[in-house]
Amino acid sequence: MVRTMFVLILVAALLLPTACATKTQTGAAVGAGAGAAAGAVIGNQSGNPRTGAVVGGVVGGAIGAAIGRRMDQQE
Repeated sequence: MVRTMFVLILVAALLLPTACATKTQTGAAVGAGAGAAAGAVIGNQSGNPRTGAVVGGVVGGAIGAAIGRRMDQQE
């Protein structure tokens, strides 16, 4: 539980500077944060929150960046 809170606080701190970034950068940051949080929760259920947070962060970041890039291209 403490690790999950640490991850969530870290994610919040990382998202603050993205206010003026492109949609690709913002999407990657938001996706990584959401993926890490979801991965930590799922990993906690299976007994390995660190691995879940890392995998979730990587996958979420990649998906968020792809969506943000698409939004930049549409704009």
